[in-house]
Amino acid sequence: MIDPFLDDNPLSDIKSKDVEKLDYILVSHGHSDHFADCVKLAKKHDATVISTFELVSFCQQEEGVKKGHGMNIGGAYVFPFGRVKLTPALHTGSIDGDKNGAYTTDCCGFLISLDGGPTVYHAGDTALIMDLQLLQGRVDVALLPIGDNFTMGPEDAARAVEMIQPEVVIPMHYNTFELINQNPEAFREMVGDTARVEIMQPGGSYEL
Repeated sequence: MIDPFLDDNPLSDIKSKDVEKLDYILVSHGHSDHFADCVKLAKKHDATVISTFELVSFCQQEEGVKKGHGMNIGGAYVFPFGRVKLTPALHTGSIDGDKNGAYTTDCCGFLISLDGGPTVYHAGDTALIMDLQLLQGRVDVALLPIGDNFTMGPEDAARAVEMIQPEVVIPMHYNTFELINQNPEAFREMVGDTARVEIMQPGGSYEL
């Protein structure tokens, strides 16, 4: 699971209590709409939290999570399900619940090369950055934010697609709140023939 935000998410069709099995939780940063249910899910399922070193340290030292794997931007590690590399994400980065700011950390994205499967890029909450050009030719499926205000908007996300050149792009981080309301069909038109746009609905699935 990536960035668990279920219980307080007005669009989520499942809640943390509905998750039956969970081995790994990847967290791009500590804002509540990405981190909110991480600790309770990690404790309930004895799942391993994968994130930046500081965020994992917070989970283990302050919240009692048993399993964690801290990393840093640019680093990669091979897990049982595949290889994970942390990529840069330009976004502010506090940790929800860290009252003293002792665990302040950078945000990240994830380049996930699944064993026997495709390579998936989850951009996190990044703005449009030139680093995305380095992913060209390396990504099969890209998940990009289009909500604007807090992240890339549709126009910048379409430019990101041009930089990355994935086969498939899935828009994310939009319509959860009024401030980030967007029309994903408009984003599809902006992308054009550069990639296939898969628009997901809550509860939907996409087979990799």
